[in-house]
Amino acid sequence: MSAPDFLQQDHASIEAALEKLLPAESTPPASIHRAMRYSVFAGGKRIRPILCYQSAKLFGPDADAAIPVGCALEFIHTYSLVHDDLPALDNDDLRRGKATNHKVFGEAIAILAGDALLTLAFQTLANSAIEPARRVRVISEIAAAAGTVNGMVGGQVADMEAEGKPADATTLAYIHRSKTAALICGSIVAGALAGGATDEDVERLRRFGGQIGWAFQVVDDILDVSESSASLGKTPGKDRAQQKATYPALYGLEKSRAIAADLETKALRELDVYGSRAARLRQLAQFLVARRN
Repeated sequence: MSAPDFLQQDHASIEAALEKLLPAESTPPASIHRAMRYSVFAGGKRIRPILCYQSAKLFGPDADAAIPVGCALEFIHTYSLVHDDLPALDNDDLRRGKATNHKVFGEAIAILAGDALLTLAFQTLANSAIEPARRVRVISEIAAAAGTVNGMVGGQVADMEAEGKPADATTLAYIHRSKTAALICGSIVAGALAGGATDEDVERLRRFGGQIGWAFQVVDDILDVSESSASLGKTPGKDRAQQKATYPALYGLEKSRAIAADLETKALRELDVYGSRAARLRQLAQFLVARRN
């Protein structure tokens, strides 16, 4: 499946906003700002901010307030990648087809660049032009999605601690739903809140986001086995080499593909109530499962 037509336009809007929010390379101390910008502008697809923006548009015609929220999510996602690539964690040399941050700037600056991006994310959220009560809910949702209890950091810890051990279905589901799906789900829920969704709609979008985020990581597992470094933009086969808990390791490729397809079906079912209004979210979900990198 090719990328949806609107993806390029949304991508351009996010890029322009990121450019405004990030300090210029020349802003002192220049070394940290060069490192932050290096990883943010290393060629990401901007999936999380675009999901956030399109979720907001589902509930209101003026969804521009969700763009800075999406940028904050991209800062958090990028910080997690910078830290994930460090020698103490995944020890990777390649990210998005480029040398990883610590390979270019050194480990100390890479750690601090990740710290700075996380801090900038919450400054950006606090300054967003969203009604105050909703803004607090957005901040809380994103903080939880990035945190330790069923969130990204908790999932990363579980992923690390599962290395070299026999994978089991419960642990594997926890890792994927926390490490990756939580922030994708948080992006969708934050967008819904920014767009003025009702509580019922928020919970429906939460179910959609949880399922499609889970499918996204199952597909990532599959691509790590089936695609090349040129296609992926990162080192393939790392999961197997590090004996990580993955869906192909536990179920094999064909069943893993079937699991991803089932999760996609369940996710899309949550959008049925919105009819054609949810066409773009539906296209994005399908693209995330059909992608090759």
